[in-house]
Amino acid sequence: MILVTGGTGYIGSHTVVELMASGKDVLIVDNLCNSKASVLDRIERIAGRRPGFAQLDVRDRIALRKLFSAHRVDAVIHFAGLKAVGESVTQPLAYYDNNVSGSVALFECMVEAGVKTIVFSSSATVYGDSPQMPIREEFPLSASNPYGRTKLMIEEILRDVAKSASGWEVALLRYFNPVGAHASGLIGEDPNGIPNNLMPYIAQVALGTLKELPVYGNDYPTPDGTGVRDYIHVEDLADAHLRALDYLRDGGAATTLNCGYGHGYSVREVLRTVERVHGAPLRIREAPRRAGDPPMLVAHASRVRQALNWSPRYDDLETIVRTQLEWERRLIREPVLQRN
Repeated sequence: MILVTGGTGYIGSHTVVELMASGKDVLIVDNLCNSKASVLDRIERIAGRRPGFAQLDVRDRIALRKLFSAHRVDAVIHFAGLKAVGESVTQPLAYYDNNVSGSVALFECMVEAGVKTIVFSSSATVYGDSPQMPIREEFPLSASNPYGRTKLMIEEILRDVAKSASGWEVALLRYFNPVGAHASGLIGEDPNGIPNNLMPYIAQVALGTLKELPVYGNDYPTPDGTGVRDYIHVEDLADAHLRALDYLRDGGAATTLNCGYGHGYSVREVLRTVERVHGAPLRIREAPRRAGDPPMLVAHASRVRQALNWSPRYDDLETIVRTQLEWERRLIREPVLQRN
């Protein structure tokens, strides 16, 4: 059985669907602080069967120990964590407590239960403001905000744990910019309040949920002056988790992998694509650069393709946009999706 922490969240739910499609038994652990229990119904509709579920916080060692005792867990995929950069700046203690303390509690319980295989949901934020593009896995690591530092700390903790005893199998997946939604339109990113990320924000502007799109900075040293990001479709990212897990269980060495396509799109390219697919112009507002936003963030993605024999299925901006818009339309059409 695969234990998936944060499995009702955006990336977690898509990964659960991939795991179940491959025939694996899945047990989700989630405290639902930033997701909805109704996701379980939608996973069941897609997968044809329901994953196991326990509503608990990974910081609760007593509940986790009972869970490991009650189920034969073979491996863990660890998504659970707070993830908003801006919020982490204003609430750093909450991020260190939830992300770092929660991970330590989880790893302790894994050690006690003899579970030594883990795929960890990390982030490209661990590279800080890298002066070189594309970014390779061996580049220097740093972080400019508490969220990024929690990811960096958890990576270091896992490396130390793996060195402390034989038998550990660890894969660290560093995401660039996950976007899009499941082809069924049943699961996708559903942030609380105003989205922090470009793709859901721009989709909500297109469909009238939000009034206008602020474009932060038009004078970056990029072809059109707006920031460039490496966007990876969430289903391709979920597939990378499944492949990373199989890689470890087949005896693959501990590894760190960038998860991106190896090329980027600017804010204006995304905007034009959304307008073309949606069939109408969007209202935008030029705004000053945001502090800490790098001009470009693009992965060197050869290692993930080679190590996992991974080949993207959705590496097309128009396809990404179509799945994002369909998900947003469904949220408007079927408000039941937004209820717990």
